[in-house]
Amino acid sequence: MQESCDGKVLSVSSDKEAASARNGRAEAGAKEMMFALKLSALLSALLQVQSAPAGDEIIFLPGLAKQPFFQQYSGYLSVSGNKHLHYWFVESQNDPGKSPVVLWLNGGPGCSSLDGLLTEHGPFLIQPDGITLEYNPESWNTIVNMLYLESPAGVGFSYSDDKNYATNDTEVAMNNYLALKEFFRLFPEYSKNEFFITGESYGGVYVPTLSELVMEDPSINLQGIAVGNGLSSYASNQNSLVNFAYYHGLVGDRLWSDLQTYCCPKGPCDFYDSSDPNCTLHVQEVMYIVYNMGLNIYNLYAPCAGGAPGEIREDKDAIVVHHFGIPFSGLPTHNHWNKKLLHLSRSPKRVRMDPPCVNSTASRTFLNNAYVRKALHIPPEAPTWDVCSLQVYQGYKRIVMSLEKQYLKLLSSMKYRVLIYNGDVDMACNFLGDQWFVEGLHQKVQVNRRVWKYDDGHGLQIGGFVKEFPNISFLTIKGAGHMVPTDKPKAALTMFSRFIKKQPF
Repeated sequence: MQESCDGKVLSVSSDKEAASARNGRAEAGAKEMMFALKLSALLSALLQVQSAPAGDEIIFLPGLAKQPFFQQYSGYLSVSGNKHLHYWFVESQNDPGKSPVVLWLNGGPGCSSLDGLLTEHGPFLIQPDGITLEYNPESWNTIVNMLYLESPAGVGFSYSDDKNYATNDTEVAMNNYLALKEFFRLFPEYSKNEFFITGESYGGVYVPTLSELVMEDPSINLQGIAVGNGLSSYASNQNSLVNFAYYHGLVGDRLWSDLQTYCCPKGPCDFYDSSDPNCTLHVQEVMYIVYNMGLNIYNLYAPCAGGAPGEIREDKDAIVVHHFGIPFSGLPTHNHWNKKLLHLSRSPKRVRMDPPCVNSTASRTFLNNAYVRKALHIPPEAPTWDVCSLQVYQGYKRIVMSLEKQYLKLLSSMKYRVLIYNGDVDMACNFLGDQWFVEGLHQKVQVNRRVWKYDDGHGLQIGGFVKEFPNISFLTIKGAGHMVPTDKPKAALTMFSRFIKKQPF
């Protein structure tokens, strides 16, 4: 073919060579492009890893037979100049880069969110020996990134340089917001992820007041809030508690009749703020039954750890003061009980307050272990860890008496999802009070009260009841107390997962 005189065959050969050369260059270019993309992805991944504070990463956590495959971090978020709030961040077990970030706040005021991590829904649960951790199959970090914040300063490992731990609802909300801003500065790779604020007990105040600030900040991708057994309204909580006590067989007919006579003279009962001294006296009798006779206020049908306590009991060189409804549940009580509590707290002996009927010895032993403190990067100046702080409680000023304004502000935006859930045998923040509170928001009913179910591994079970309104749901968990994930871990994870994933309950 190369011998042809017209040159056409030669032309074809030249075209083929040119095309071949072009194809070769294109192929080489494609390979270079792929290499560049891979290199860019690798560099991006490296930068993403480096964006997290390497010094805060937990490399080895004592107590685990096998270290986790997910990353976790422990360190401090400094706010207001001299306050250092301790955080423990556990990444999601399922694609952390795309999973939501969820903040968890325990209540009190004055109790540590590490109690939520180690005894409720964290990736590992403390065992009774105070040394061993076991993996939790119902951990919430199976689907989300969990951020546990010890707040305010003075709680858990959190501290203030000036040792001044007096604070209030407004200051705590602002410091929690500043801590969030610091967290996303340290972990910028999570700043665009969906973000939720959750908590329990006095978290019923912490969560909505913090949300009120966060919703004004477009740099934080707030999607919603969830509050478990939370304090939503002092009046609703105490008014409902008297009804809860009577209809659960704790109050006899004589006392109930007297309550009706003195507290309900014109129809609606006022067990919270009655001006009738006879009403106050009989309400105090109910409070004595609920808080002082040895019942487990966090789960009416659960035993009391350590046996039924009295008002105080000796524990080596310390006096353990069991609260009368106010310190760690966030409940209001009458001045009679407040004065009695403060008198005991001023005892010359060292005083430690524990939630009643709750054994926190294992968590306290584990977290105060020198090797654990080192693994969590806790400095020497940080306090000894305790589940709840008497000092913070005593110096805490309650400002918000009802969270109605905060909830209505969230709901009026029509862009945030809200879940209020209650274990139905809790007396600290009982389901009836939160149910009344939600009804009092006067939202249009979307789904009437109905049963919700979950799979406990042996088949579908009734999880409780749920009533849904636009953007807010009220849900009960059957047979659970104040710490829902502790009592009903599978039901709690099912509820939480449906909320996060926008699935129907």
